[in-house]
This record gives sequence, C-alpha cells and structure tokens, in this order.
Amino acid sequence: MNAKMVFELLGGLGLFVYGMHMMGGGLQKAAGEKLKRILEVLTTNRILAITVGAVVTAIIQSSSATTVMTVGFVNAGLMNLYQAAGVIMGANIGTTMTAQLIAFKLTDIAPLILAIGAAMLMFSNKKKTKDIGEIVFGFGVLFVGMKMMEHSMKPLAQMDGFRNLIITLGTHPILGVFVGLGMTAVVQSSSATIGILQALAGINALPLNVALPILFGDNIGTCVTAMLASIGASKNARRASFIHLSFNIIGTIIFMSILPVVVKLIPILGGDIKRQIANAHTIFNLTNVIIQAPFIPLLVKWVKWLIPGEEKEATAMTLEHLDSRLLETPSIAVGQVIKEVSRMGQIASENLTRSMEAFFNEDTKLINKVFEVEQVINFLEREITAFMVALSNTSLSEHDSEIVTSLFHVVNDIERIGDHADNIAELAQYRVDNKLAFSEDAIKELHEIYDVAKYAVDSSIEALKNFDFGLAQKVLEAEGKIDIMEKQLRNEHIDRLNKGVCLTASGTIFLDLISNIERIGDHSNNIAQMVLDFKE
Repeated sequence: MNAKMVFELLGGLGLFVYGMHMMGGGLQKAAGEKLKRILEVLTTNRILAITVGAVVTAIIQSSSATTVMTVGFVNAGLMNLYQAAGVIMGANIGTTMTAQLIAFKLTDIAPLILAIGAAMLMFSNKKKTKDIGEIVFGFGVLFVGMKMMEHSMKPLAQMDGFRNLIITLGTHPILGVFVGLGMTAVVQSSSATIGILQALAGINALPLNVALPILFGDNIGTCVTAMLASIGASKNARRASFIHLSFNIIGTIIFMSILPVVVKLIPILGGDIKRQIANAHTIFNLTNVIIQAPFIPLLVKWVKWLIPGEEKEATAMTLEHLDSRLLETPSIAVGQVIKEVSRMGQIASENLTRSMEAFFNEDTKLINKVFEVEQVINFLEREITAFMVALSNTSLSEHDSEIVTSLFHVVNDIERIGDHADNIAELAQYRVDNKLAFSEDAIKELHEIYDVAKYAVDSSIEALKNFDFGLAQKVLEAEGKIDIMEKQLRNEHIDRLNKGVCLTASGTIFLDLISNIERIGDHSNNIAQMVLDFKE
C-alpha cells in the first residue's frame, strides 16, 4: 500500500467514525427525555433488559458506549449483574443496525444527504429540526467515509501480497478471528471495522468465508473498551465487563464450530456481499442472545468465580448515582445528576433535622454528627460540580444543557442549607456550653417556623426529583409564610426581652436561629423556582 492509499483509508475511516458519532449524538438529542428515562424501566426481567440494551444502542449507535455506561451503572450500584447481562446482550443486537444501514447502496447519493443535513443545521432555528439535521448530516458523512474507504482499497484486490493473505485466512479461519479482534481493539469500534469489511467486500476483495471469522473476532475486540473502562472500578463493574467478553467468546466458539454451514446459509437470505455481512452480523448476535439469555444466572456465577470476593461497603464519601463512564451517554447522565443532587438534598435535609433536634434536646452526640455529615455534603458539592463541568463539555441538547446550568445553582443552594444546619449545630453547642434556658413560648415558636422550613426543604427536593411543578409552587407559598413568621417572631422575641421574660444571651441565639431558618427557606425557594423555570 502506498502513502496515498493509507491516507485515504485513514481519512475515510475518520469520516465514517465521526459520521456515526454525529448521527448517534443527534439521535440522543432527538430522543431527549425518552432516552433519559428508558433505563429506569429496568427490572430483573431479562427480556426487558435485553430490549432496553438494544434500543439504547440503536439510538446512540455504539455498543461500546452502552456497555461502558452499563459498567458505570453497576459501579454506581444502580444495576445488578443480572440486569447488566441483559443490557449487554441487547447492546450486541442494537449495534447490528449500523452494518444494516451501511449495506444500503447510498454512497452515490451521500453528497445529497450531506447537503440536506447541512441545510437543516444552517437555516433552521427550530431545535428539533437541528437535531434531525445532525442525524441526517452524520448519516451523509458516514457514507462519504465509506465511499473513501472503498476507493482507497480498490488497488488491494490486485496486489499479490493481499491475495496471499486472503488465501491464508481462508485456510486458517482462526487467524481471521484474531485479525478481527486486533482491528477492533485498535479502532475501539466494531461498527467501524465491520464497515471496513463491507468496503473490502464491496470491491470483491474479501469472500464471505474469510469475512465471517474476522466479523466474529470484531465482536470480541469490541469488549476491550468496556474492559479498559472497568479498571479501577468495583468488583461487580469488572464482572459486568467479563460478562460482555464471555458472551462474545462463547458466541464465536459456537459459530466457528459450524462455520461451513453458516457460509452456505447466509447467501440464501439474498442480497449482495455487503448485505450478507450485515445479515451475518445480525444473525450472530441475535442467535447468541437467544442461546445464552436463558443461562444469564450461570454467566453471573461464572464471572463471580472468575472475580471472587465481596464488594466493600460503600463509605459516606461516595457518589451513588454518578460515574465518569456515564458521560458516554450525556442525556442519561443528566438524569443521574438529578438523582445525585436530590440525594445530596435529602442528606442536607436530614442534617437540618439533626441540628434542630440537637438544639431542642441539647444533645452533644447529635451536634458532632451534624459536623461530620457536613463534610459529606461538602464532598458531594465538589464531586457533583466536577461531574457537571465534564458533562457540560459533552454533546448535550439545548434542554439538557439548561438543566445542567440550573443544577449548578441548585447544588450551591443545597450546600448552603447544609451550612445553615452546621450553624444551628454551633448555636446548639453554644447553648449546651453556656447552659442557656429558653421560655416555653420561644421553643414553641422555633418548632413552628422549623416545621414550615422543613416542609419547604423536603418539598423542594421532591419537586426537583420529579419536576413536580405543583409541589414547587407550594414551596414558594411556604417560603412566603416563613418570611412573615420570621418578622413576627423577631418582634415578639424582642418584646419578651424588653419584659425580662427571656435572657439577653438566649435572645441573641434565638434571633440567630430564626435568621438561619429564614435563609434555609430562601434556598428552598431558589430550588423550587429552578423547577418552575422549566414549566412549559
């Protein structure tokens, strides 16, 4: 191969992968909320898990991305190995869509597809149209890349060295498996390497009996991405990646053992050599899922034997719903951020309760617990913010981008609620240290304003979690009530101080306390307002 052929091949491959990535990004944006919630329907039902894996992969155009995302979910404790096995099997089915698309003879009209996509991107102001334009443009780029690869490899068919290689691979099909494995491990995309196979077959340089073992090897090679992603992850995350590897190795062994039969059967389905390769890819993955799905429990036992031991108990200083691997699918990652921010809000709310109980009961143990949990809240603020910064740099839809931007402010509001709980614990400590007494009226009033503030905090977090506009509106009403109560309690307490009913030192603590509670109401109001901003 001369330099020109190599450059054209690499350029075509680059365009092919970029087009596939762009098409997947456009599909993700167009799917929007549907894709974000699709994994939430997962149950232990393996058929449902397989279906979800296939649909998600068909949308994002990458089984590697789905598998890496699945490893991330397992690592975050959001998915068990049985669910993961189903999703991974489904991903193998979903990825066959790319090969089927390539098999259509669209390379000649690819420039027209590009022009249509470019026009939609450049001249439309509608978000939905732009998303569809991105899909169309990516589709066109994919076929332009395919055409370049086919053109670059045409001289190969006439080269003696390449012919000898094909003869060798035809004689030793096991070598073909390793060739496919190596190609995909390097390119990190089975769709791309299968595209190369189809390009070679399209110029009559690769017979079916040689293409199939390489195709099977491609399916094993695509496991490398997930294996790399599982490095440093939990035991179950590593087990999920080994399920992926085991599934494809078992499938390859089955199909290689009946290779002569497969080579004869595939052409019966009709179509040119490109379509035959696409059909073989689909049949390989579909048949393997049918064969292996009933044995998911055995696969799970197998990987647990390969990677023995129990998971370490999660510490408080961990993210339950977030994992960097989820960045592979930005629209789903946004949903996970909302869950993690809601979790942070619940922890802050619990710490508020703890601080008020510590104040009312003069409980030193609770005071120390508040200070301890405040460190967890600060940790979550740092880690969630860092994740959202990374997420902001991915391909997000306009709607998701607005949500992430708003969540930066929400995280800050929740952290401030945590700070106020910490302040209340310090006031409780001061009360204990100085043995300050409060009148029954003062304690009763504190209970009343705290109850309203606690309702506001819990309701704002719940409204965020479910984007409940009705509940968010109630938070705004509660915050208005807190403001009125704070002014009223301040005036009444000053009146008690003037009458000598309360001590001056206790009075100062009381005023500081209701001031902190009023600020908590403000931050709850901010969170609720963020939710209402997305009301259509």
